[in-house]
Amino acid sequence: MRFRPLAAAVLALVFTGCGASTASPRDVVRAWARALHADDNEAAASLFALDAAVVQGDQLIYLRTHADAVRWNARLPCSGTIVSMRENGSAATATFRLGDRKSRRCVDPPGAEAIALFVVEHGKIILWDQIGSQIAIGH
Repeated sequence: MRFRPLAAAVLALVFTGCGASTASPRDVVRAWARALHADDNEAAASLFALDAAVVQGDQLIYLRTHADAVRWNARLPCSGTIVSMRENGSAATATFRLGDRKSRRCVDPPGAEAIALFVVEHGKIILWDQIGSQIAIGH
């Protein structure tokens, strides 16, 4: 079962009348990447809204509390360096070159990249959707 319809529904709501956010999606994505790289799960979690939706593969979870967001961020095996990002309204799609976190080694092969869609409302991530992964060519 795929959850792409959920992402499409959230995006439709976001693009049809959300108020202004305190930080751009691009700024929030950069802050999240910096927090992961620093292994600061509290800071990473603080960028997620309560009840944020997270989609990875066929799994959908909701980060109901700040503690849920801390645990979810702590379980991510890799950090990532942003290699490209596109912003469209309240959404940003970022490609990350995966790398080690301070607390553990990334198990993905050298040059592995992950692509994630972020929907940000009022400076908080309301949807994080890993929409792809790949091995970078020429790495």
